[in-house]
Amino acid sequence: MTTCLITGANRGIGLELARLYATSGTSVVATARDPGKATALRELAASTGKVEVLPLDVSDEASLAAFSKAVSGRAIDLLVVNSGVSGPRGPMSDAGNTHDAWARIFATNVAGAFMTVKACDATLANGAKVAIISSIMASAGNANGSSYPYRASKAAVANVGANLAIELKPRGVAVGIYHPGWVKTDMGGPSAAIDVETSASGLKQRFAALTLATTGVFEDYAGKPISF
Repeated sequence: MTTCLITGANRGIGLELARLYATSGTSVVATARDPGKATALRELAASTGKVEVLPLDVSDEASLAAFSKAVSGRAIDLLVVNSGVSGPRGPMSDAGNTHDAWARIFATNVAGAFMTVKACDATLANGAKVAIISSIMASAGNANGSSYPYRASKAAVANVGANLAIELKPRGVAVGIYHPGWVKTDMGGPSAAIDVETSASGLKQRFAALTLATTGVFEDYAGKPISF
């Protein structure tokens, strides 16, 4: 692999993936909504010399247009669509369940993911891979009557990934959809089951295993299949 592009790489899983790829010799293009505040990512770029940091807000059309222009003409071997936000975690009565909250979450987690792939479409040469970070919370079998907008958004982006797998396969581009595990990040919280290193290293192995024969796969960081 020559070049990997990772969105939402300012912290958590995205940052650790950037570190793993950069320290293994891969050139990394890493995005953050505000690179000026992405201290850890900028330090990684300085220490490895393998990371280029670009601004990207996947929910903003102007930001996506500027980003598309910035990566134009490159050859991306792996695109990791990792940007995401959470939201109200309670039941239907949760005061956070507003139209604005749903719109914000879908703008980032669903439309933002789709528009990121679209913005990078011309950079995806034959043999490239697209990895979309979803969640086991997208599965109807995991429903528990809470976190409605987040669960719905992750189900929707998994559907986007399944459709992209069909569209991009004739071009030799494989698409995988992944649950990173319940990870100890700002989003997952301190009580989560695994650390970010375990998640990222597992995801890296799954991305390497992705082929056109398995395009459209939905699985977790350890390779366990997940049903829609």
